Amino acid sequence: MKLTFGLVVAVMTLPTAAHAAALTDAIQSDMPQLMTLYRDLHANPELSMQEVRTPAKLAAEMRKLGFDVTEKVGKTGVVAVMKNGPGPVLLLRADMDGLPVVEQTGLPFASKVRATARSGVETGVMHACGHDTHMTSFIGTARRLAAMKEQWSGTLVMVLQPGEETGEGAKAMLDDGLYTRFPKPDYALAFHDAAALPAGTIGVTPGYALANVDSVDILVRGLGGHGAYPQTTKDPIVLASRIVVALQTLVSRENNPLDPAVVTVGSFQAGAKHNIISDEAKLQLTVRSYKPEVRKLLLDGIKRIAKGEAIAAGVPEDRMPVVTVREEMYTPATFNTEEFSKKTLALFQQHFGDDRASLTPPVMGGEDFSRFWLADKEVQSLIFWVGGTPQDKWDAAGGDTLMLPSLHSPFWAPDAAKVISTATEAMTLASLDVLKKS
Repeated sequence: MKLTFGLVVAVMTLPTAAHAAALTDAIQSDMPQLMTLYRDLHANPELSMQEVRTPAKLAAEMRKLGFDVTEKVGKTGVVAVMKNGPGPVLLLRADMDGLPVVEQTGLPFASKVRATARSGVETGVMHACGHDTHMTSFIGTARRLAAMKEQWSGTLVMVLQPGEETGEGAKAMLDDGLYTRFPKPDYALAFHDAAALPAGTIGVTPGYALANVDSVDILVRGLGGHGAYPQTTKDPIVLASRIVVALQTLVSRENNPLDPAVVTVGSFQAGAKHNIISDEAKLQLTVRSYKPEVRKLLLDGIKRIAKGEAIAAGVPEDRMPVVTVREEMYTPATFNTEEFSKKTLALFQQHFGDDRASLTPPVMGGEDFSRFWLADKEVQSLIFWVGGTPQDKWDAAGGDTLMLPSLHSPFWAPDAAKVISTATEAMTLASLDVLKKS
């Protein structure tokens, strides 16, 4: 289905062709150094909330550019402020953490890092979500804006955020005084690389762009026993299976089909031997939505169905299922404010052309960038996409993303140079527009 949106855009001052060309040329001059930085970041990823080397390295880069830098905000985050006269406050954000993934890209600078996750499990670590391109573009944008101070007026608050993959970093920085210890933003801007777009293209989604993401655990308790005498047991595997099937009706029969929702059981663990009926089974769910009322319907429904199926199975009251919503892992839906989104898209289309900047539909992935807007809904907020799939691979797959590595894949190897140059140019362009002199 093709999605179209009507654009109503305020009249704005667009950069002249000469200024636009000068910006492009300056970024291209920076690219050799930026790619060196990218390769170093890619080869040295760090897990969520364990970022130490990365923020220290990038904080030093920001100080060289003249920013007032504060480290260890929200445990490992960095806030870099540059005041340049009167005007709006613009927050630019990049996330720093890698993923517990063993890299299989075959790149000469592939990560060989291993680390111990908070679960105690040793794992390979990889920038499988492209946060290395985010950080490199962050530095590229900071370089351009520091060099172009005569062209803008206002305050830059540049945020290097930890723990995006675990959904805790933005909250940690806000809880540590991001909006009280530092200038509170009027605008918040970020980008994310995308496997579903060819490299160097830009996608903007006004309104809801990414989903509420909840992690839910269900401990299904039964009565164990011998597999030969099932009548003496309350089989938690059968009960858990009935719960899994019934959960699907939350989306198919209880939710308005015009409101997106997903309930996925990602893990089902039970039993240890052929002839033993275990006394418990464990389910792990990911639950996704946009609207708060849909989120509530799903979470309440999960609890109701789990208990109802247990009652139907004759499980005693003291063995009812235990449903745990992992609030510490909750990522709220990301909302791109309409006016800022549409104005920025028009700016990108003017600069890059309609073939490189377009409207894109929302997705059910999650992003804790959402919290910067939810903390103050007066903030104009936007996170946009920059395509990363190499053009030759995109063409070979005919644009079929099912044939291509996705984000979080051990094979995800974006065309980093195109992502970084495009994102740096787009972030700089949008920043100059927000902070343009009156």
